[in-house]
Amino acid sequence: MNPLRTVGDASATDEVRGARVVLGDGGRGPFKLLPQSRRKRSAKRDRHARTRVAFFRYSYYDIAFKFFVEHVLDADFVALPKPTRRTIELGSRHSSDMVCAPFKHILGDYIEALELGADVLVQFAGPCRLGYYGELQESILRDLGYEFEMLNFATVTGKPLTEYISICKKKVNPNVSVPHGVRNMLAVFKMIECLDEVNDLYLANAGFEAEPGSFERAREAYFADMREATCERDIAEAQRRGLDALRALPTRKPARPVRVGIVGEYFTAADPASNLDLERKLLALGVELHRSLTMTNRNLRYNERNLRASIADYVAYDMGPTSSLTIASALRYAQEGFDGVVHVKSSGCTPEVDCVPVLQRIGRDTGMPLLYLSYDSQTSDTGLDTRLEAFYDMLAMKKEHAKK
Repeated sequence: MNPLRTVGDASATDEVRGARVVLGDGGRGPFKLLPQSRRKRSAKRDRHARTRVAFFRYSYYDIAFKFFVEHVLDADFVALPKPTRRTIELGSRHSSDMVCAPFKHILGDYIEALELGADVLVQFAGPCRLGYYGELQESILRDLGYEFEMLNFATVTGKPLTEYISICKKKVNPNVSVPHGVRNMLAVFKMIECLDEVNDLYLANAGFEAEPGSFERAREAYFADMREATCERDIAEAQRRGLDALRALPTRKPARPVRVGIVGEYFTAADPASNLDLERKLLALGVELHRSLTMTNRNLRYNERNLRASIADYVAYDMGPTSSLTIASALRYAQEGFDGVVHVKSSGCTPEVDCVPVLQRIGRDTGMPLLYLSYDSQTSDTGLDTRLEAFYDMLAMKKEHAKK
């Protein structure tokens, strides 16, 4: 395959699985397919052969996705390397300009997964309009000439468990053991809770490490250990070792550190590749960091009724998939005396755009500063660094002034 060329170059062409793509088609669309070159179609794979399954990249949750594929679906997991600039360029090249950045990130992930030989792509994104994106992404990839199955859980959301089992058997493995799969699915949930617990500990303390890089190395060692888990006992043991290793690391944490909370959109707020390593940049400034937007809090322990009750003074209606958690978390951070909150979203994310006026009111009522970050596929590190440094300086001066 030829190397990708710069997006927007009208003369650039790219071959993607036999489909010739011409960019800059007079403004009539993100790409144009020319007649495919003649090629021999590969023989259809044995439906009962072991399948290669890939997820999109999403923070450190690839560890749980791997366990799900190998021990629930009984298939082979296609591990993706760390994303590069090429990943987002791929996704942007074949996406409409109107879709949000997560769509482009995920589409780029899928193309790279198919290049690595994936047979099945998994999509579960939602509950916002991302829940509709799986079908559109499948259509784009098929137009590009790729052959694969799409295991799109958005099509069975809210349906009985039998529907989930049926689609897994149809798309991945007709011989899936239901008792074995259900037992290991519970282990997946436990693993997600463990991953979030360790990351919470990391965020709260890594900004004050006595030895540079020690917390990152310990967390990466923990992730590697968890990737080798094959059962719930392995998960529990890896968790114990990981927590012990992080807690044993020396820190130089002041009595009253600058504390910052992160709130925002489900994908961008949690995924380092999407938010340009926001957490690592903040930790490098020396803050105690908290992020309530995790799969544990949004998927496994989510209680919309309780969240809505906690923000009744600010919200009277359901504003969208992550809105209640965003607003409730920001309000809780203010009530607990946090020094500031960073609101993170992809450009054009309607639910989180609607949250902004409410967050501004919370900021006025409590005096807590808020920083609003909106990401698209062109957001640069330089601009982000400048804004974060200025925000931190303001918080630190405000905290120092409060002592006097």
